[in-house]
Amino acid sequence: MTDDRIWHPYTRFSAMDAGPLPTIVRGEGVYLFDEKGNRYFDAISSWWSCALGHGHPAIVDAIQSQAGTLQHSILGNLSHPMALALASKLDQLAGGNRHVHFASDGAAAIEIALKVCIQYHHQTGHPEKHAFVSLSDPYHGDTLGAVSVGYMEDFHRAFRPVLFPTFTAKAPSCISCEYGVQSCDVSCADDIENVIRRNAAELAGVIVEPLCQGAAGMRMYSPECLARIQRLCTEMEVPLILDEVATGFCKTGSMFAFERAGIQPDLLCVGKSLSAGSLPISAAIVRDQYYDTFTDLPEDNTLYHGHTFAGNPIAAAASLAALRVYEEEDLAARAREMESVFRNALAEAATLEAVKETRFLGAIAAVEIDSAAVQGEGSGVMNQLRSRLMAQEVLIRPLGNVVYFIPPLVTPDELLADACGKLISAIEEFVTQRDR
Repeated sequence: MTDDRIWHPYTRFSAMDAGPLPTIVRGEGVYLFDEKGNRYFDAISSWWSCALGHGHPAIVDAIQSQAGTLQHSILGNLSHPMALALASKLDQLAGGNRHVHFASDGAAAIEIALKVCIQYHHQTGHPEKHAFVSLSDPYHGDTLGAVSVGYMEDFHRAFRPVLFPTFTAKAPSCISCEYGVQSCDVSCADDIENVIRRNAAELAGVIVEPLCQGAAGMRMYSPECLARIQRLCTEMEVPLILDEVATGFCKTGSMFAFERAGIQPDLLCVGKSLSAGSLPISAAIVRDQYYDTFTDLPEDNTLYHGHTFAGNPIAAAASLAALRVYEEEDLAARAREMESVFRNALAEAATLEAVKETRFLGAIAAVEIDSAAVQGEGSGVMNQLRSRLMAQEVLIRPLGNVVYFIPPLVTPDELLADACGKLISAIEEFVTQRDR
């Protein structure tokens, strides 16, 4: 295929200068196959979503069965069995006493959560509460509301004039602690607390990616820090939105990352691996204390927001199948096992002069290359790393100077170790040798 009419997302035009991009025609297990028969280990689960790999029989069976019964039905003034069952399951997983608003992708779920917070304050007598706090270097999606709370300069600078203002707190990072503490006192959350307290009178909500900021380069912070944020939000009566679109569904070693902090979210946004990446579906899961204020009597406080394919029956059936597999096969425990494999397999990487640090959280592993080691040519070197691993059948997409793995939870240990070994060799070839 040479006539590529696709506008490829997050893909520079220069990436196509080397020739046609691979055309993927089939997925099986943890692999993708292109039209030439080349096989690639999907080490990033196709944008962090295909947690069960490709073609998982439970997912395929659920899709095929539902497709023969009901392909689509709106949820406006109607329900259908798959949406009812999935909403009930998500309510249970999120802690109970919640309602679920379905959408099609993560950014759409974030938009719902933002609107819920703003309208909630408006209809409870505090219309002045319409601002949000987010962390530095966030990412919450590419719709304009999501960009407003998840602004990243390299991605979004052209849209800044049309975004609503957001208060930014310094993001915590617990791998290379800048406070040098011997016993963590969660000092890295001091700025978050200061920003929330200073602006509480106008805050509609606080939004964070729990434990791991994905697009920031898999920046990780402690459960204790997340718990402190939650306690503060409760004290200040500010809703806390947890964006688990990327971290949700076992990747961090628990069904949701927030569980590791022992907290309960006010609003929880999920997507990606909700259907194990098989079909587009997402959701905003909202505490009933907020949901109950959207009554239309004695005045109309209806949330007028919806998506054509919200809670699509086939996508919902796939999601229910995925949730059963996550639980029945205890894939949260598997993610914890994968963390141990990654730590061992990447131990050598941490000793390389060119590597700034390594980071691990469940099935997530990241290797950050020292900026000085690539002598101002970071993107070029990172592209070489990506191309080298692609040629060795490992699919990655670096984030700045960070190479990361978020493979399917069903990946065998030996394949994880092999991919790590290939990455170490590539770093030695394209980075370390430059300084010799």
